[in-house]
Amino acid sequence: MNVLTGSWSWLTSTAHWEGPDGIAHRLAQHLFLTVVCLALSCAVALPVALVLGHLGKGGALAVNLSNVGRAVPTFAVLVLLLLTPIGTYGQWPTIIALVLFAIPPLLTNAYVGMRGVDHDVVRAARGMGMTGAQQLRGVELPLALPMVLTGVRIAAVQLVATATLAALVGGGGLGRIITAGFSLASTPEVVAGAVLVAVLALLVEGAFALVQRLSPHRAGDAAR
Repeated sequence: MNVLTGSWSWLTSTAHWEGPDGIAHRLAQHLFLTVVCLALSCAVALPVALVLGHLGKGGALAVNLSNVGRAVPTFAVLVLLLLTPIGTYGQWPTIIALVLFAIPPLLTNAYVGMRGVDHDVVRAARGMGMTGAQQLRGVELPLALPMVLTGVRIAAVQLVATATLAALVGGGGLGRIITAGFSLASTPEVVAGAVLVAVLALLVEGAFALVQRLSPHRAGDAAR
């Protein structure tokens, strides 16, 4: 109970929320890193998954190759990047490692969602004279949107949790609170940092779950 009481006291102390090392600043850094990495990973994975899902060719190979990357720990990728010339470019090793980590769930879910679209609907759209691009935008993507959002949600939550690794290479974010706690041998501070990361992950999960809950209605409207 002493640790829990100490962690609560640490979290509720005004002094720990202010300044460059305060919770508010570290939270902003963590959110910024998460949003940047999520945007980059979506920009890389989603177009590939949607096009391959539409064509029905090469998707299984792309998904399997991306899933192989899951076997490599993100921290190991980060360390390897630090040993290359990329390691001299500030936050880029962390960003690249996190983007590579987020691509598999995005690619897999988007591809599965596209391949799960009813073929009769696609054939009907083709029979109406719609081009491939029109089918993709107007029929397949709206119907696959719930699965696409599932991948985005999984990637976002994983990024929130894994972005704490940035602190190990001098980056910002909530991980700095945890590493500072270890440096000071302050268990309450370590627990407080872990609680902040867990709460943020739950909030992100809840936000995306709400969006995903509303997406089937929007997809249905778009399909019509």
